[in-house]
Amino acid sequence: MNDAVTRSAPPSNMGPIDFETDVGPLPLKGALPAGLRGTLVRNGPNPVAPDPRAHWFAGDGMLHAFHIADGAVHYRNRWVRTQRWQATVEGQERRRVGFQSTEGEAPKREDDGTGNTNVIGHAGRMLALEEAHLPIELTLPGLDTLGATDLDGRLHGSFTAHPKTDPRTGELLFFGYGTPAPLSAGMSFGSIAADGRVTRFETFEAPYASMVHDFMVTEGHVMFPIMPITASLERAQQGRPPYAWEPEFGTRVGLMPRGGSSADIVWWRGPACYVFHVMNAWEADGSLYADVMQFDTPPLFPRPDGSPIGAGDPPARLVRWRFELANPAREFTRTVLDPRPGEFPRIDDRFAGLPYRHGWYVLRDDEGPTEARRNFAGLAHVDHANGERGIYRLPAPDTMSEAVFVPRSAQAEEGDGWLLATIWRGATHTSELAIFDARAVANGPLCTAALPHRVPVGFHGNWFDAAGSVPGAATRADAQPTVRFGASS
Repeated sequence: MNDAVTRSAPPSNMGPIDFETDVGPLPLKGALPAGLRGTLVRNGPNPVAPDPRAHWFAGDGMLHAFHIADGAVHYRNRWVRTQRWQATVEGQERRRVGFQSTEGEAPKREDDGTGNTNVIGHAGRMLALEEAHLPIELTLPGLDTLGATDLDGRLHGSFTAHPKTDPRTGELLFFGYGTPAPLSAGMSFGSIAADGRVTRFETFEAPYASMVHDFMVTEGHVMFPIMPITASLERAQQGRPPYAWEPEFGTRVGLMPRGGSSADIVWWRGPACYVFHVMNAWEADGSLYADVMQFDTPPLFPRPDGSPIGAGDPPARLVRWRFELANPAREFTRTVLDPRPGEFPRIDDRFAGLPYRHGWYVLRDDEGPTEARRNFAGLAHVDHANGERGIYRLPAPDTMSEAVFVPRSAQAEEGDGWLLATIWRGATHTSELAIFDARAVANGPLCTAALPHRVPVGFHGNWFDAAGSVPGAATRADAQPTVRFGASS
């Protein structure tokens, strides 16, 4: 079925597409900013064999790349060709391994996962990430899958989809949860030097087994948030949800000095909540701070018996956590910074782990009837220095992806640059790349580049500059015709 065919039901951008293609140059509206040269690569779940029983988080990864150079935009998409993807395409029996298995088995680690959550560059490599397996290396701009990497045997078990790069040293810090035993309280922490050497890898036990999607890093500390989407092998073996909401466990956050070890972790307490994504963390005046998108109750996950947590789709809001290190009670405080609901926070990554001024996130539209609400309805700019908010809202039913910041130059002041995001247009069931002035998002896109098809709702992406810092560089002459793998949703 052609993806752009009008359907009787209201259009949605949640389902997968069934093809790989190369398109370009794309039609432009407005002018591409001078000096913007490089590639935006986005990642998200796009099952090659859709299963209505499967959790959204478990779909095969697909990369969407927008290459900008010489006043033109070209597009390419490719699946992350994992062992699991290959087995499905070849018609072999597929193991249903995901966040919420219903077949009485714990998730297995024999394969290399889905690679469906994030895509980063480090030490000359482009890596697709999801949090239950090792990183998967790919080429740019070809998006060819090279396979899982353990960095010369130094990585073991799970690897977060949200590692943090220290902008001062180039060091990549990472963690893993449910490792080495799946659904356990075991965790790992490590670091990779700017040249790609694993310089640290150690393990420790969390206060209880949980899903730990993101973490925080400052100049002097690492912070591990343990929140009550609990993990249970016993539940999984009984055919109940492996991950479930148990607020009675409360929130625990482990503070570890970067110069110390996991033996030095001190566990702080806070009320039950859930955070998928951190905007930034830093330290000042004897305290650690973390700005997070906080849910009072999490979406997408049930109670231990499989029943829903509550009615509706709970929102997340930008909240500041403060850890006053001299506080003997070891209880952190929480302050709501912005009442508007949203998700997918981003910053100018040159200020990661440092005091910062500018942040952005995707707005949720909570106006009007519940059935018409959109989780990705616009873009918000937060200026922490003066409290100003810049808001850009899309007309219904259009939605947008996470926005990625690109500095105008390496020397530009914080926030001076562009935001790149994809926008889905419900009227045409197609998508476009949108480029915003990062400090003037309320003015709308400076330029858009239109695709003849859509980019489904995904998770995260990053910018790869024109310096060609990842392997496998090739010209656009290696473009391939559209190849379909089944029926699109």
